[in-house]
Amino acid sequence: MPAQHIRRPNMRPTEILKSEHRVIEQVLTCLDRIADEAKESGSVPVKAAGDALRFLREFADGCHHKKEEDRLFPMLESRGMPKYGGPTDVMRTEHEQGRALIRTMAQSLESAGAGERAVVQSFVRAARDYVQLLRAHIQKEDHCLFAMADNLLSLDDQDRLEEAFEAVEREQEKPCTHRHCLEIAANLVKQFGVSEAAIESAAAQDRCCVH
Repeated sequence: MPAQHIRRPNMRPTEILKSEHRVIEQVLTCLDRIADEAKESGSVPVKAAGDALRFLREFADGCHHKKEEDRLFPMLESRGMPKYGGPTDVMRTEHEQGRALIRTMAQSLESAGAGERAVVQSFVRAARDYVQLLRAHIQKEDHCLFAMADNLLSLDDQDRLEEAFEAVEREQEKPCTHRHCLEIAANLVKQFGVSEAAIESAAAQDRCCVH
């Protein structure tokens, strides 16, 4: 059966992004606990850390941030929000900072798993910095940028934006990457004893392909 996309009834595009934030926050908690374990044991749990980085690359950056940078931000700027020096400019800069920290963690992962002390410390620092950056970033979007978006965008804008978000999910490199990332997140939160509520809610409302 061909893939279908499930519309989430009565959800504004900003609410979709907020629901994705809740899932990202759960994985950030897992990453924080991975850093705790690495600091205490002297080596990074490679499988869990690799899964967290894959989620952050494919879901947080490859899907969620892409919706913002390629779809939401340009629409806001077309409605009068300044492209340079304004809120979207700050958000783009923080996305780039996050990507740099993910690269640092990924580059050090193999050696950190072997227990090389300096590399483990580098991983832990980058993980802590990433968690702090993303949590603050999410707060800015949830409580400032998205409120501005709700005021700036018409109902027609919001309908077009939701369709654009669906297109981003379809454009991902692998079929069902969105759903697979939710599965990665679910496995991580189980492993580290983190609440599954946000992930269960996102999975129930998932617009990824179903067969």
